[in-house]
Amino acid sequence: MPDISLTMMAVLCLAALAAGWIDAVVGGGGLLLLPALLLGLPAGTPAAHALGTNKAVAIVGTTGAAITYARKAPVDVRTAVRIGLAALAGSSAGAFFAAGMSTEVLKPVIMVVLLGVAAFVILRPSFGTAPAAGPAGPRRVLAAIGLAGLGIGFYDGLVGPGTGTFLVLALTAVLHLDLVAASATAKIVNCCTNAGALAMFAWQGAVLWQLAALMAVFNLAGGTLGAHTALKKGSGFVRVVLLTVVLALVAKMAYEQWIAQ
Repeated sequence: MPDISLTMMAVLCLAALAAGWIDAVVGGGGLLLLPALLLGLPAGTPAAHALGTNKAVAIVGTTGAAITYARKAPVDVRTAVRIGLAALAGSSAGAFFAAGMSTEVLKPVIMVVLLGVAAFVILRPSFGTAPAAGPAGPRRVLAAIGLAGLGIGFYDGLVGPGTGTFLVLALTAVLHLDLVAASATAKIVNCCTNAGALAMFAWQGAVLWQLAALMAVFNLAGGTLGAHTALKKGSGFVRVVLLTVVLALVAKMAYEQWIAQ
């Protein structure tokens, strides 16, 4: 366990709780959890340890949310697992290439894409609020495996922030799911992307397991509560949270790109 004050430990645990709730509703909990770890860990701690610990915490909350959703939401578990296995391969490949690639050049592109997404969701109030269109055909499933599995999985291993949000958007668009069903499916897929990245970090010895175990308890509570909230409030509520998280992600990336330099 690193040398962290009780006050900072409490802050990290509260951040894990809030991140679990956000991630369960619409993805993007890493926007809160990873910066909290980077600020809370002692000076000189390698960034890889924050990244690895973040994955160890997040996978617990994501799994709890996935189980809650699978019990109460109309989730096609078989399709979700197929996409998840592709995402596992994609995230492992992304993590492999991440060591030798600068992700700074990608951030402006990602910001433009996210702003486009926000505009689309605002201009299309019905996006993700209509009931799911029934079981997806083979072509849509293959498209989801390619885009949400391999593509976004690769992004998660290479860059990371906003993966859960991208998954919700992709699954809603490709499989014609409502936002609640898309969030539920995304949690199963996200478990796989987290597992691939966590395995890599664990192999490198970059996980602070004692700290992760403590924070994971709070992240699990937040994830379970967030899943219950999304199921109770419905797609309209998830849409509002989605827009909030997308705009927060754009603001965070813009700050890192142009202000914090």
